[in-house]
Amino acid sequence: MDQISNSTIAVFSRAFTLPGFDESLPAGEYNIETELSAPPDHLDPEAWKASVLVHLHPRASHPGLTRSLTVSLADLDRARARDKLSGKVFSQVYLEEQLADPMVRLVMLADGVSEAQIRHLYSGSNISDAEGERPIQKGPDHDE
Repeated sequence: MDQISNSTIAVFSRAFTLPGFDESLPAGEYNIETELSAPPDHLDPEAWKASVLVHLHPRASHPGLTRSLTVSLADLDRARARDKLSGKVFSQVYLEEQLADPMVRLVMLADGVSEAQIRHLYSGSNISDAEGERPIQKGPDHDE
């Protein structure tokens, strides 16, 4: 039985991660090879799940080194779905990146500012958050 595979390109608009791989992968195009049928030596062809070979970009420290990663089709689909959800306005993407930064979190902790307060500030509304915290004032002339 011949091995049936499909080659395609996956495009990620922002950096992403895949389960089981500790490296954040940069945005860009990735060559993808999907095996559509079970290998001939597979013991249980009915239980076989499609595997996906992702050809990774070379590292700057090793420009000639080619790398690839085998992941499940479901994991790749989840990563692509998360990437598609990145069509948010830039300020929302920026906010998420800043709130994920450990140094920003330490400064927030030192200043006694919660994530809810920061989200409230970026939302542009004057309604208190659900946790009952007082909103951050936008300026010295702001009335509560």
